[in-house]
Amino acid sequence: MDGRREMALAPTASNPNPFTQLSAHVKNLESGFRSWLARQPMPVEAAVVTATGAIQGAAIGAIMGSVSSEAVLAPPPNVAPEAMGMASLKQAQALAGGPLVQARNFAVMTGVNAGISCVMKRIRGVEDVQSSMVAAFGSGAMFSLVSGMGAPNPVAGAVTSGLAFAIFQGGFFMLGQKFSQSQPQTEDLYYSHTRSMLANLGLQKYEKNFKKGMLTDRTLPLLTDSALRDVQIPPGPRLLILDHVQRDPELTKGR
Repeated sequence: MDGRREMALAPTASNPNPFTQLSAHVKNLESGFRSWLARQPMPVEAAVVTATGAIQGAAIGAIMGSVSSEAVLAPPPNVAPEAMGMASLKQAQALAGGPLVQARNFAVMTGVNAGISCVMKRIRGVEDVQSSMVAAFGSGAMFSLVSGMGAPNPVAGAVTSGLAFAIFQGGFFMLGQKFSQSQPQTEDLYYSHTRSMLANLGLQKYEKNFKKGMLTDRTLPLLTDSALRDVQIPPGPRLLILDHVQRDPELTKGR
């Protein structure tokens, strides 16, 4: 009787953990979306990425604006605005606007940053500090123009803000790289066999394609030509990879 009760309470294939099932479903949707996006022309991908980044930025800005809405700066009583400096006052007010103002400002900033990053990665084929700084310059300049931080000289303010954003972004990018190099790469644990296979075939440059499509070591025995084509691997390398998988006894024994 106790054995039957334990079997009934234990998770089975017919009664999976709902949280695990939901997590797997979300990952599948994310993988499918990334795969679809990677197959789109650059303008389509850039537009989708920009819109997604803008929505995220708008949400963050709205929250920040709600928190700081009661702290909108105004000139102290009996003090002329000229004494404080109108430019400084406008800059402070731009950073302390209401929810709608901050939602607009952050939507522009994050959307432009995401869009430029996407275009730079498509053009240059790599995501490095130079691309990151270019994207940061564009987002900083647009943020200055939209928020009014650059008053009374919008052009000079946009250039100054763009340079400041680029310098900070470049510094954070390089700091993040150094930190990631000193820490074990958890994600890479899922691609160790894949990396070894690609190195043996001289196809190391396609490792990023596998990661973009979330083709981990566990998926190697399941690889098909269409799956490799979805992550934009050319026909020649696809044939070499599939032939290697078919010949590898460690991968075929589980089939």
